[in-house]
Amino acid sequence: MNNRGSRDERWMATRRALHAVAESVIAGPQYRTAGTIRLRVTPGGFGGLVAPLRVEGAELVWPDGRVPLAGTCRQLADAAGVPVGPPEGLYADGSGVGPDEPVVVDADMAADLADWFARGEQALRWFGDPVLWPEHFDLGVAADRVNYGISPGDAAHPAPYAYVGPWEPRRGPFWNAPFGALRPAAELPDADALGAFLAEGRAAAERDPVATG
Repeated sequence: MNNRGSRDERWMATRRALHAVAESVIAGPQYRTAGTIRLRVTPGGFGGLVAPLRVEGAELVWPDGRVPLAGTCRQLADAAGVPVGPPEGLYADGSGVGPDEPVVVDADMAADLADWFARGEQALRWFGDPVLWPEHFDLGVAADRVNYGISPGDAAHPAPYAYVGPWEPRRGPFWNAPFGALRPAAELPDADALGAFLAEGRAAAERDPVATG
């Protein structure tokens, strides 16, 4: 798919496919064996916190093998020797990709997504140990009742973005989203810029009054 479709179309298809793999090939099997859905950023992509499965570029990798991210989640899970499927009964949202739906991964878009996750992990380390959550496929950390994180995009905001979400909404010019504050990744070219936005959010959360009514 590298040469077909607009960049936005390729990004959204790749994001959706990688979300499905994270949820149904890595997090779901890991939860059923180890009791945790937490994922982490790994070189070139992401992987299980406990499970030895990971995505590197446009491949699924495990200790004694690797396959291209093609076909369906069921086929990928079978190749890796794990039972396919998301974590059951933990959340209502998710990738929306069934186990037998073909996944389409553009290698260039996968590399860009891995770079965004790597930048996010570097910046978020200032607040704690970030977790990649399979529900919304976002990388985040909570500190002092404020969520800090990055997303590769979602239905409401298709392009990648960083966010700050106080558990108690605040009032003030920094807060530009219903959940808190959002800044497009296009405005955050490196980890330093991303870190500056998150630090600004921390200061605003400490400074601004809690919204009421």
